[in-house]
Amino acid sequence: MVASVFRAKNSLAENWKNNEIAAEPKTPWQKIGKIMKLLRYGSPTQEKPGILTADGEIRDLSGIITDLAGESLLPESVEKLRHTDISLLPIVRKQPRIGPCVGSVGKFICIGLNYSDHAKESGMALPVEPVIFMKATSSICGPNDNVVIPRGSKKTDWEVELGVVVGKPGKYVDETDALSHVAGYCVINDVSERAFQIEGTGQWVKGKSADTFGPIGPWLVTPDEVPDPQDLEMWLEVDGHRYQNGSTRTMVFGVAYLISYVSKFMSLRTGDIISTGTPPGVGFGQKPPVYLRPGNRMQLGIRGLGQQNQEVIID
Repeated sequence: MVASVFRAKNSLAENWKNNEIAAEPKTPWQKIGKIMKLLRYGSPTQEKPGILTADGEIRDLSGIITDLAGESLLPESVEKLRHTDISLLPIVRKQPRIGPCVGSVGKFICIGLNYSDHAKESGMALPVEPVIFMKATSSICGPNDNVVIPRGSKKTDWEVELGVVVGKPGKYVDETDALSHVAGYCVINDVSERAFQIEGTGQWVKGKSADTFGPIGPWLVTPDEVPDPQDLEMWLEVDGHRYQNGSTRTMVFGVAYLISYVSKFMSLRTGDIISTGTPPGVGFGQKPPVYLRPGNRMQLGIRGLGQQNQEVIID
């Protein structure tokens, strides 16, 4: 894992610049203010909360919150962070592993076929209402960790997606109020094993839930930095070849609608994740299909939300 963890060092400062955030004020800034790119860093299961500064430094938040999880994601908790004097926070030295941007995830909810062109390339009808499935939370890993092809897999695939992290819990949420329930947004690679997903018994959850099939992060970006979640460019490359190049503008069902819709069937709790679907360009849709192989390197991102870098290995 070590090689892939540190490969993404594509330094954080460069990552910041590449995602068009360099225009934020860099000096001097004492308060966090509107700059709220939150993250978790450190060894797996030992991650600490941090914040990314405008010059690419990580500042440690563990003296203020224990983790980016649970109550720390509630609106009032995020608002308190906004008034923190960042100059007093310790600088994280070296370049640590970046972990999943949310800890202790309760539900990992996914939406299928939510881009019309992706439904077409999959040979499936456009849904008349959102298709909901789950990924096991044990699939969650850091944005730059290795992606592991599971035993027996022949059709492991990629999917860049916008992730929505729940802050304010809710049930039967009205669509007009839905975005007030968002703690932040992040990049997700909904890695999928198509044979496990579609062939045989055809259960999506088993094709989506292998360990490392849910890289999330690098950052949790608060809603004030994402004024319109329906206007975000997204992309994914494998070994430098761009397969996916889309935008959330072409979603069939928008973020607010999805939050409201899902909350009709299950309560949404703080820290739950909704992965909102992928644009066209997945391996399954290529002619002929293209699937991941050991040694492949994936790079993917969403404008303003950062980018991920993963090396593919075999179990």
